[in-house]
Amino acid sequence: MRVEKDLLGEKSLNEESYYGIHTARAIENFSISNKKVNPKLVQAIALIKESAAQVNMELGYLEQEKGKVIIQAAKEMAQGKLQEHILVDALQGGAGTSTNMNINEVITNRALELAGHKKGDYDYIHPINHVNLHQSTNDVYPSGLKIACIWATEELSHVCAKLQESLQRKESEFSHVIKMGRTQLQDAVPITLGQEFGAYAQAISRDRWRIYKCQERLKQLNLGGTAVGTGITAPIKYVFTVVERLRDLVQVNIGRSENMIDSTQNVDVFVEVSGLIKTLAVNLNKIANDLRLLSSGPTAGFGDINLPPRQAGSSIMPGKINPTIAEATNQACFHVMAGDLAITLGAQNGQLELNAFLPLIAHHLLENIQLMTRTVMMLDERCIQDISANEEATKRIVYQSAALVTALIPYIGYRKATELAIEMSETKQNIETVILENHIMDQQEIAEFLDPYQLTRPYKGKKREF
Repeated sequence: MRVEKDLLGEKSLNEESYYGIHTARAIENFSISNKKVNPKLVQAIALIKESAAQVNMELGYLEQEKGKVIIQAAKEMAQGKLQEHILVDALQGGAGTSTNMNINEVITNRALELAGHKKGDYDYIHPINHVNLHQSTNDVYPSGLKIACIWATEELSHVCAKLQESLQRKESEFSHVIKMGRTQLQDAVPITLGQEFGAYAQAISRDRWRIYKCQERLKQLNLGGTAVGTGITAPIKYVFTVVERLRDLVQVNIGRSENMIDSTQNVDVFVEVSGLIKTLAVNLNKIANDLRLLSSGPTAGFGDINLPPRQAGSSIMPGKINPTIAEATNQACFHVMAGDLAITLGAQNGQLELNAFLPLIAHHLLENIQLMTRTVMMLDERCIQDISANEEATKRIVYQSAALVTALIPYIGYRKATELAIEMSETKQNIETVILENHIMDQQEIAEFLDPYQLTRPYKGKKREF
């Protein structure tokens, strides 16, 4: 066993433990969610530690032999090799100090090991004096979170692009499939199945654009601002250099915030990003709801489309197949919407120069982004790509629906069209029969009128007198 000290006293730790007393106290204090700190956040903070060590070495604040092993240990952490030693709960008091110190201590003890020293030999390399040199949790943690969010949203944008492409392929594939449009779950006017999928593709396209634009605010870091953004305890050359060095490591075009006090105390950028992720969840949820309705049946529902069968749907009803991929999408979207509320509450309850609830914000934001990434992939690969249309059934429903008389309004006016709608409902005759019996069009005109392309686009005929 080894004994470490802090301002509260001493604590015994396993001699081979990579973490130290700060982490041990955090483990005892914060057994809340049983969820660990997101690996992307750990990776980003590890790269911050590496860039800080590089700059501090160059400026003469950190000895070369110590800096080199700190950099090596930070690299290993960024590669995920030390992730198992990040043990603090994702939800923690202290605005992220427990996470920062867990990372500091693990990097320190791994660096000591690399230098041939025993773990806990802080007289040689110290978690705060060396690894955390010219830093504070208050500039490291939010900067790391912004970088992690950029990485995560890039992945999300990529899978959204693939989903958009799949929806566009279905738009083309179903461009000739006429079906009944529905408003308020009642028959409306004809539309093609391709037009419906084209609308879905456009919605996802907007989400991709929103996610891309929100990254600009994420690229402004308060690193170098230390405790409250004034830069206290950090030399001016370090403040102007550390973000530039970090830019090379994270391969993202980050920059130093123009007002580091603002970017230390205000976390509205994370609310903005969360809101845009929630917007994607709203669109995905709507699409999933539509897919469930359009595929409902097979005999007592809409039956416009067939979703790919992915698993048996019932433990008691033989042959039943449920829209499980769409249902799972719904649930993921509900989860994201709930997480957005937690992020909103965490952001609005910051006080004065710091927001103490960044761990809550970080946990839900990164979880939501990654949950949406996996959900988009699932919906695309396990559902959208293999959807098929019930073309004959949708066509039959269109020509039997009284709602189709709406397309006759330019020819016969609203009042006469209403009379025909009532007639169709009462006699159960299709639109072609009713038009012929009322001598509105001849057979050739009916064929042109009922052409799917004409029925689903603006009227181009001449003005009629009613």
